[in-house]
Order: sequence, then structure tokens, then C-alpha cells
Amino acid sequence: MIGSSGAQRATPARRAGGLWPELWAVARLDLADVRRSRWMVLCVVVYALLAVGFVLIGMRESSVLGFSGMGRMLLSMIHALLLLLPLLGLTATGQVINRARDDGTLELVFSHPVRRGVYFAAVTLTRYLVLVLPLVVVMVAMALVGRVAFGEEIRWQFLFQSLGICASLLAAFVGLGLMVSTFVRSQARAVIWLLVLWALGVALVDFGLIGVMLQWRVNAQTVFLLAALNPVQAARMALLSGASAELSALGPVGFYLANQVGAGALLALGLVWPALVGLASWAIALRSFRRTDIV
Repeated sequence: MIGSSGAQRATPARRAGGLWPELWAVARLDLADVRRSRWMVLCVVVYALLAVGFVLIGMRESSVLGFSGMGRMLLSMIHALLLLLPLLGLTATGQVINRARDDGTLELVFSHPVRRGVYFAAVTLTRYLVLVLPLVVVMVAMALVGRVAFGEEIRWQFLFQSLGICASLLAAFVGLGLMVSTFVRSQARAVIWLLVLWALGVALVDFGLIGVMLQWRVNAQTVFLLAALNPVQAARMALLSGASAELSALGPVGFYLANQVGAGALLALGLVWPALVGLASWAIALRSFRRTDIV
């Protein structure tokens, strides 16, 4: 294992003392790679365009049609983000490890006394924060613009709940993307797996549930369980529960969920379950990364 002998000879005290400098050094290296690829700029631009579009169009339409503009605008934007964030999380991490293995970055990094776990954690934190922090800034700025320019009341609780749901959903797909990047060595095949995961999480889930209900006429509990297993659907139900505790937007399904499950439980599900999926995927990827060859 290249570069592992120095780390193995290090004492526990030296390991503890050098953890943060080591983590920071790898994070700076990965951040420089992100900046060179212009991927971070693209992410910020996508968030900003969504925010500007919903502010300029949604707020004007709300004044014409009599909607409660700020809450409806935030709800609509988060719904759009539920489709976009899984794709961003997968593309941000789905080719990190296999590309670094192919271009020799891993061999170069581990020729220095860098531990594999520290490298993996630094890459994860860098990619995750690049996705989350611009989203937080854009969402808060959008709420403030709605308050200052249009005089709309800011629902801070709903805003922070929505940001928590988005952060948890990003954690799920960052972990899944890293697992694909670790297990699939070919970058071309990794792209296919990323598209399959995104389709299963976003594009095909509603059609799949409808097909199951039409074919087998399953009961409501089974449909809810199948939906909740998907991090995107769990996040969607949590978002709707934060917008309306009665879940009237879901019709009869919302009536069942509001009475049998409860808005608080749905919110907890949308916050905790995607994060657990991401953490489990990340742990599996880390275990594989530590055991496999770097070339």
C-alpha cells in the first residue's frame, strides 16, 4: 500500500495531533480540483437561476391570483430542488474516486503520509459543503428579497425545515455517489449507474407505485412503506407536512398520513431516513476504499 507505512508507524498521539492539518490539506486539494472544473460555479448558477425565476414569476403570479406568495414560492422551489439535488449529489461524487485512481491522483496523494480514511472524509466534506452552503445562502437571500421587495412574511420555521430536508437528501445521494465511485472502476459505467440511481429515486418512483397499486391493489400501509423507503419520497412527504400539517395537497392519501402517521413523524422521517441512507452508503464505500488497491 503506497504511503501507508508512514501512517502505520505513527503513534496515536501523532495521529490525533495531525488529523485536522491532514484533513484540511486534502480538503484544500480537492476544493482546488472542484474550482478548476468549474463545477462549483455551475452549481451556484443553477441555484441562483431557480431562485430568480421563482421570485420574479412566483411572486407576481401570487399577487394576481391571490396566493400566499412567500410560502407557495418556497414550496414550489423546494419541489424543484427535490428533483435536482439528487442529480447534483450524484454527479458531484460519482466519479471522484475512480477518476483519481485513473489519473494517478491517489497514487500521488498516498505517497505522502495520508491515511485513506482522512482522504475519503475530506473529499466527502468538500463535495457536500460545496452543494449545501450555496443552497443555504440562496434560499435565505430569496426569503429576504421576498420580504424587502414584496413585503411578504418570512416563514423561518418552514424555511429551515426545508433546508434541513434538502441537506439530508443531499447526504443520501452524496453517499450513494461515493459508493458508486468506489465500487465501479470504469468512469463510463459509473455514469450509467448514476443515471439508474437518479431514475429510480426521482423519475420512476411515482410510476412504480402507481403500477403496484393498479396491479396488486395493496393496502395503504404497504404503499406508504414502499414510498418511505425512497429518500426522495420521504423528503417530499416531509416537505408537504411542513407546509401543511393537514397534508391537504395529497388528497385522500394526505388524510390517511395526517391521521395515521402524523406531520411530525413525516418530518422526522424526511430528515432522518435520507441521512441514514447516505451514512450507510458512505460507510460501505469507505470500507471498500480502505481494502482495495489504489491503482
